[in-house]
Amino acid sequence: QVLLVESGGGLVQAGGSLRLSCAASGRTLSRYAVGWFRQAPGKEREFVAAVNWSGDTKSYADSVKGRFTISKDNSANTVALQMNSLKPEDTAVYYCAAPRFAFTDLWVGIHEYDVWGQGTQVTVSS
Repeated sequence: QVLLVESGGGLVQAGGSLRLSCAASGRTLSRYAVGWFRQAPGKEREFVAAVNWSGDTKSYADSVKGRFTISKDNSANTVALQMNSLKPEDTAVYYCAAPRFAFTDLWVGIHEYDVWGQGTQVTVSS
C-alpha cells in the first residue's frame, strides 16, 4: 500500500517561511514525479509546484514562482516544498501527490496523480 504523509504546516506571519515535507512509504519517490497542490476554503484544489522523476525539471504556479522551491531528498525518500515570503493568500491545505507510473515527466494536472497525502494546514496571518 502506498502512503504519502505531509508535515511542516502551521501558522506563520506574512513574510515568514515554512518548509513542508512529503514522506512516502510503499513507493520510492526517487523514481516518481511529485506534485504539490493546495486548496483554500471554498476554492478548488490548485497546482502549486511539481518535479519530474529525476529531479532536474521543476514547474511552479505563477502565484508562487520565486518564493517556493520544490526539491527531492532521495536518501530520505521525501520531497520538500520550501515556502518563503508567505502571503495571507497562501493560506490553504497543502497536499503532495504522486502519479501511477514511475520515470515520468512532471505533471501539473490534478488528474495525472493517483496517490495523495492527507494534507497539512498552512495559515498565514497578515
